[in-house]
Amino acid sequence: MLEIQRLDDYRWLIPRQGSMRVDGIIYADDRLMTDIRADEAVQQVANVACLPGIVGRSIGMPDIHWGYGFAIGGVAAFDPDQGGVVSPGGVGYDINCGVRLLRTGLTEQEVRPRLARLMDRLYEQIPAGVGAGYKSFRLTADRIRAVLERGAQWAVAEGYGDEGDLRRTEAGGRIDGADPDQVGDRAVQRGRDQLGTVGSGNHFIEICHVDEVYDDLAAQRLGLDPGTVTVFIHSGSRGLGYQVCDDYIQVMMTAARKYGIDLPDRQLVCAPLGSPEADRYMGAMSAAANYAFANRQMMAFRVREVFEEIFKQGWQKLGMTLVYDVAHNIAKWETHEVGGRDRRVCVHRKGATRAFPPGHPELPDGYADLGQPVLIPGDMGRYSFVLLGTDGAYRETFGSTCHGAGRTMSRRQAKKSVKGRDLRREFHDQGIEVRASSFGTIAEEVPEAYKDVADVVSVVDGAGIGRKVARLRPMGVLKG
Repeated sequence: MLEIQRLDDYRWLIPRQGSMRVDGIIYADDRLMTDIRADEAVQQVANVACLPGIVGRSIGMPDIHWGYGFAIGGVAAFDPDQGGVVSPGGVGYDINCGVRLLRTGLTEQEVRPRLARLMDRLYEQIPAGVGAGYKSFRLTADRIRAVLERGAQWAVAEGYGDEGDLRRTEAGGRIDGADPDQVGDRAVQRGRDQLGTVGSGNHFIEICHVDEVYDDLAAQRLGLDPGTVTVFIHSGSRGLGYQVCDDYIQVMMTAARKYGIDLPDRQLVCAPLGSPEADRYMGAMSAAANYAFANRQMMAFRVREVFEEIFKQGWQKLGMTLVYDVAHNIAKWETHEVGGRDRRVCVHRKGATRAFPPGHPELPDGYADLGQPVLIPGDMGRYSFVLLGTDGAYRETFGSTCHGAGRTMSRRQAKKSVKGRDLRREFHDQGIEVRASSFGTIAEEVPEAYKDVADVVSVVDGAGIGRKVARLRPMGVLKG
């Protein structure tokens, strides 16, 4: 049984024990920690702390739950000068699964009368569901290579957005070091018709309205005044990213044996940073991350087209600007202070959001004095949140915070729990228009299958690793 010590109202320490090289820490209050203790996620935080070259602490966010290798909601940084590693399990199968938030100049009152038609057209125009792709938009070999190299920058250059979108996207919508030659043929084939698609599971497009503001000035700066209609886009690298992860888990299994890495869990297969295997994975993972940035950029373009059609105005006149786009599943080279000096480390964020503070050089113009927008979607029936990055997050968590609500039920349990209920009617009665590729998807994604994201955000805000700005209520949800 792991020893766990409470530090304060929001922090729980897993002190070094067994083969752990560093301490672990979990951010949670009493209620959330009760659920977390019942999950394998605590052990996974401890397991990650055993990996070579880990620095600082192995970190678990308040939405943490069991995942492949790393817990979902896990953060860890590795120093190549200390034998640090990269692990596909620390990024996840859906590479650069992330969230994009558009705001509009429309109000809830203006959108409600046209909401059903909006949702119908979004469902008709943007493929959603397992394996869903476009029949008339299939990338040639040259074009998919350009997507893998340039990400959202490729999409904007092709006319699917503007430079303002890139300025408000993490890393400018392109991860350096992408190497399409390290992406396998099967991954490329899976991605050729899926650019600009939602996917399945918890991915979605959601029309919301701002129903509560916690920081008036910050909300105004982000264009999130009360009543403002927004659009969340949550998706990643689709089948391409999944295949990249699957391919490199096999590579890393061999690499871990080759380099004599002692693993507490075989799902934590990894390779030393700077090794050929690690370089190949980083090149392929970065390419898949670029595909995901382009994927969300393309969906934003389609969303704007639908709004233009329904409201008979151009998207610029409708005020449909990007608030921010941020990754949730990624490993990136960043510089952080560790042990009193700056170090270049590889930060793994799996189900965690970058949350850089005011003044950070990577922040775009207009946000430099605010901090990075942090987008935290909840479940499809309650609410989502917009936060800002903080100095606290930069000091404690390598500039990271939570990414969502976190599941409390498996998909199978969720389906079983709602048997016999008319879910479409229930959501309609709440004023939420739902469109989905199947009833099963709705059943898997019912609100009670998730933690209350307000509890998660309360911990983040209380611990100082994120600052609340606004709450958004769903009006229409498109699920895969």
